[in-house]
Amino acid sequence: MIVFCGYANTDLTVRIPVLPGPGARVQATGVQYGEGGMAANASVAAARMGADARFAGVVGSDALSTAFLGTLAAEGVGTGWTARDAELTTAVVLLTPDGERSIISQDDAVDTGHIAGVLRAAREAGADWLYLDGYRFPAAAAVLASQPDRPRVVVDLDGCDGPEATRAALSAADHAIGGRAQLTEFVGDDNALVRVAVEHRVYLVVTDGPRGWTLLTPAGERHDGEAITVDAVDATGAGDCFAGTYCAELDRGTAPLEAARFAAVAAGLSCTRPGARDGMPRRDAVTAYLQARSGPQPAHSQGEER
Repeated sequence: MIVFCGYANTDLTVRIPVLPGPGARVQATGVQYGEGGMAANASVAAARMGADARFAGVVGSDALSTAFLGTLAAEGVGTGWTARDAELTTAVVLLTPDGERSIISQDDAVDTGHIAGVLRAAREAGADWLYLDGYRFPAAAAVLASQPDRPRVVVDLDGCDGPEATRAALSAADHAIGGRAQLTEFVGDDNALVRVAVEHRVYLVVTDGPRGWTLLTPAGERHDGEAITVDAVDATGAGDCFAGTYCAELDRGTAPLEAARFAAVAAGLSCTRPGARDGMPRRDAVTAYLQARSGPQPAHSQGEER
């Protein structure tokens, strides 16, 4: 079982010819509402991979929140641990024709008290994994440290707002996923990233869009993988798809290297349709892709902890 704790929101996607600079005025070519949020999206990706996925965020008691949870339930995601005493937040997604995007997100009500309650419930239910998004750090690190018998933790570092939050997340995680540009800014070059993976004994997946991904292990090993080639329509949610699929593969008992490879294919396929969730593939589609194409086949590393 994987418990996904973090953002749920309504996505307002605005299609524009180019991302605007300071003071710029850009004419929208389309406006669309959808459902999103890092943790909610990742839970859907995991469920489509066949995982026992539970969403444990915070929404409201209104009809919009009820519909949001109903959509998750229809995907096979459990929603019983979701608090309904706040509001369903909104994210504005600016999307260009080549699939690049910028996101403006609204803060939610997932605080340390909520995270502590989710941890207790997850432990009592026998959950194996807890996913947290980077917005919860550095505050969440102390909560995680206070419960040594907690589920293993996967942190999506996107959302960490600086070096302190990023390092706190890395110190608390068993596995962490983050974009290369952000990690380079907040942690340093590849040598620095290797050092933090070893120092914090964390499996660190560094994603870099169409340029591929790198897995750094607690033993100081580095494994590079390629991204698949697709005609990208919308990259929104691709990182969430990677994270959810990676969690699902770990939950199946897959070694981290193969989990990252599988997740990279899922994330690539997710970019071929518009919207944060519509393009997220099911497990059989990823398996079929891998069987149909030779693709990058990184060698297994012996003795890796799962």
